[in-house]
Amino acid sequence: MSGHNKWSQIKQKKGAEDAKRSKLFSMLVRQITIEAKRAGGNREDPGLKGAVTRAKEANMPNDNIERAISKATSAGAESFENVIYEAFGPGGVAIVIEGITDNKNRTTPEIKHLLSKQGLALGGQGSAMWAFEKIAGELKPKSTISLAENDKKKLTEIIENLEEHDDIKNVVTNAGQNQK
Repeated sequence: MSGHNKWSQIKQKKGAEDAKRSKLFSMLVRQITIEAKRAGGNREDPGLKGAVTRAKEANMPNDNIERAISKATSAGAESFENVIYEAFGPGGVAIVIEGITDNKNRTTPEIKHLLSKQGLALGGQGSAMWAFEKIAGELKPKSTISLAENDKKKLTEIIENLEEHDDIKNVVTNAGQNQK
């Protein structure tokens, strides 16, 4: 009977933790790559320093960090770009989806599809961004919207589905404090 012994439970838990860590490391490598390419490999650049610091805080091995920097500065390096998508969720909540992709033509339709499965659509540029402001490098809502319990559940499901996508690094809403 699989799933009923201690080793099976440990293996399942470790697998979930490893998948989460792998997604985090992948996103951090993309951030380092973008910053290293933009800075031309200059390790004193504040953007690159910040990306390296975030990677070290996540316990990413130094070999991975160095490999990402050297790969970004080599000839024929992959080109990553930051992307921002905007939408409105249940109860009129503004949603800003931040990501890093090597292929915007692949990522945009995938995000549209994820949203359409929840009965949502992408908004135009600036349609939801007006509800947020950058404070200390982070996107914060200018004001929040209270949601009914049913809408909170729907929003949580939407956020979880978006965060599972490999290219998405952050999803921000202006829902009340009980939301992500």
